[in-house]
This record gives sequence, C-alpha cells and structure tokens, in this order.
Amino acid sequence: MRPPWTKGSITAPGKRPARNPKVEATMEYQVGDKVVHWTYGLGEIVQLDEKVISGQSAAYYVVQVGELTIWVPQKMAGQSSLRPPTPAREFKKTVSILKSPGEPLSEDRLRRKAELMELMRDGRLESLVRVVRDLSFFGKSNRLNDNDHAIFQRAQNLLVDEWHVSLSVPVHQAQHELKKLLEETPPSSKS
Repeated sequence: MRPPWTKGSITAPGKRPARNPKVEATMEYQVGDKVVHWTYGLGEIVQLDEKVISGQSAAYYVVQVGELTIWVPQKMAGQSSLRPPTPAREFKKTVSILKSPGEPLSEDRLRRKAELMELMRDGRLESLVRVVRDLSFFGKSNRLNDNDHAIFQRAQNLLVDEWHVSLSVPVHQAQHELKKLLEETPPSSKS
C-alpha cells in the first residue's frame, strides 16, 4: 500500500512537471537537490509545487525516485520523511558501525520484524546501517525468513544508493565495499 501523500501523484516515467517559482522561495530544498525519502530512498527534487486539497493550500516537494514521482508535503519533510544525503565524512563515520559487533535480534519473527521496521521508519542513516549489520550477523547463525530477507535487501539497496551519492563512487563499488565490510563483521557483543 502506498502512503496517502502519494495518492494520485504518479506521473509517467521521465515526465517532469513544470516549475512553480512562487513556491520555491518558501522551501528548504530546491529543484535539483538530491534527497533521501525514508520509505522510497534516494531521489531528486524535480519541482516545488502548491496544491489545494480539501480547500487547504499546501506546499509540496515533487520528488523523482527512479520511475516513481511522489509529492511530499513541505511540513511533512521536516518530520524525517526527507533528508539530504549524508555528507561524506559523516557517512564514513556512520558506516563504520558495520565493523562493530552486531546486536542480537529477537528470535520471535514478528517481534524482530516490528523492531527492524521501526528502525527503517526513522529515516536515519545510522538506523539503516544497524539494520544491515544486525541482519547480516543474524543470518550467519540463523536462516533469514522471507520478511528478514526482504528487509535486509531493502536496507542494503537504500544504503548502497546513499553510499553512491555521499561518497561519489559507482554503485558496483559501493556494493563491493558493503559486501566486504559485512564479511568482516565481528560476532555479537551480547551472546
């Protein structure tokens, strides 16, 4: 199910809506800015727009994420739905978490899924890195179920996309470096 703010917001792939200069002056991000959406990942602001919904006028960022176009309310963007890509120095520091011992995950699959999804929802790079590290560690001694595997893949893809932009490296290089770091991950700190 798509989040409610994307209702009716899908446009044809490659089609970019027109700019609205009146709205641009009040926005935190500008057209062309790279952003990270907490659900959809890395994207680009392609338009700043104003919409009237139920008689209320609101400013929106139009974000292109792959072939998907989403409208993100400006007010909502301040609540962790959008953030800029992590600067290189901070990214390297945060990704070093992958070298630290994994935190044990719940053996209960439903509780584990809820905990991991909560981390994924907060939109912070640190949380994303922890999900990747902890599921990698968990998978070394347990079989990942379908939910674990889906969350692990999603988290890795989001991390690689941001790695690519933050460190200005090709995607395949980011994937290779991530794989290498995960192979080196030490055992859990709490057994």
